[in-house]
Amino acid sequence: ETLQRIVSTLVNKNDEIHNFIDMLNHTISNVQVNSSNAISELDEEFDGLYSVLHEMKGSMANTIQQEEARKIQALQDQLSQCSRALESSEELLELAVQSLDIKNPMELLEAARQIKDSVTVASAFRLSLKPKVSDSMTHMMVDFALEKRMLQAVKFLPVPKAPEIDVAACLVADNCITISWRMPEEDSRIDHFVLEYRKTNFDGLPRLKGEQRWELVDYIKATQYTLSGLKFDTKYMNLRVQACNKAVAGEYSDPVTLETKAFVFSLDSTSSHLNLKVEDTYVEWDPTGGKGQEKIKGKENKNRSNTASPKRSTNSPRASARGSRDRFAGESYTVLGDTAVESGQHYWEVRAQKDCKSYSVGVTYRNPGKFDQLGKTNSSWCIHINNWLQTTFSAKHNNKAKTLDIPVPDRIGVYCDFDGGQLSFYNASSKALLHTFRTKFTQPLLPGFMIWCGGLTVTTGLQVPSAVKTLQKSEYGLGGSTSSLNNVA
Repeated sequence: ETLQRIVSTLVNKNDEIHNFIDMLNHTISNVQVNSSNAISELDEEFDGLYSVLHEMKGSMANTIQQEEARKIQALQDQLSQCSRALESSEELLELAVQSLDIKNPMELLEAARQIKDSVTVASAFRLSLKPKVSDSMTHMMVDFALEKRMLQAVKFLPVPKAPEIDVAACLVADNCITISWRMPEEDSRIDHFVLEYRKTNFDGLPRLKGEQRWELVDYIKATQYTLSGLKFDTKYMNLRVQACNKAVAGEYSDPVTLETKAFVFSLDSTSSHLNLKVEDTYVEWDPTGGKGQEKIKGKENKNRSNTASPKRSTNSPRASARGSRDRFAGESYTVLGDTAVESGQHYWEVRAQKDCKSYSVGVTYRNPGKFDQLGKTNSSWCIHINNWLQTTFSAKHNNKAKTLDIPVPDRIGVYCDFDGGQLSFYNASSKALLHTFRTKFTQPLLPGFMIWCGGLTVTTGLQVPSAVKTLQKSEYGLGGSTSSLNNVA
């Protein structure tokens, strides 16, 4: 047995060494490929620099040639003027010499007068005998001493350091996560940041196995980013950030894990009335009474991970309810959620089809009667909308109703504070309070829904909106009411 253990150990060690040799050979190959790629990129950079210098040289040489042409043209114009003036002056000089031979005093006097007048207007006496332009071209010289020193100082781009995530500045609210980070030291060469995130049910550092793949957000210019429109169907989220310059990315920051507490449930088709067609988070009135309808049993939520929600286990209300609760019957067109609220603060939303004739949204204790309707017992609370003939909007509990004189919203938000004994309904779009029940809950609560002629869509995995949390600080909220139908257990 000892020898067998030794042999087994040697075999495992040999396998490890073989794997390590393969890894080293693979790494050597990668080094060669990456080195070749780096040289190619270096050639491209220098070729680009040569191209810029060549283009600059051509442009500056062209400027010098233009300046040369301008100066030569100016001097040639001046030379032409001088040639014409000299020709005129020589003709006048020859005429004056000839006049000296005139013997008649009167003719000599007239000739002298004409010569005088011609000399007075002669162009030779109006010429500037100074070149209009200088032959100096020193103003077209360049000095690349500074640039040469800069080029001689060119080095390989440094790898950016790993950013540091500022956990205190990170925020989880309204189905959004805002993550903030900073660099350990200033780096002017950083071009952008890359953020990676993934959902998980494990607190602490990311695990290698059993995790979802990282989702990537690239080219972030700021040191803060908000992930919006999330569905918090897991308990936590891992996040990490890396800095990138033009050519290279640095190491990832130490990952952080942020809690994304939310309540996730589906509609329990085994708890529904026969006149309801239920699938996942959608329920629809079915006037055929379920005839020909394919029964949906144990169907998993396609949009959710395989991990259970916080309150879901083998002993959860979901398991026990399906085994013990009878289907609703009569006019109790009801379906319940498959997960109970036993503690904490939770939020979900409901959207009704526009043609719904009647529907209720609320909560109930685990075992409502077969013919019970939401709000008509002392163990259920709801708001009810009736669009039959005329629209009525009311809050119901213990078979008592309170009319709500406010418009019916397109989406209704449900906030349940189990430990605080509060059930509130909101306009999910504006977060305006519609109604609040206050009581002491003595049993776990199941989300409940009643529908007649139409359909309801339930959205779960939602963070309690910050606007709702703010309204909880006020006893009555804004634009809503506190129920006088409370059941103090």
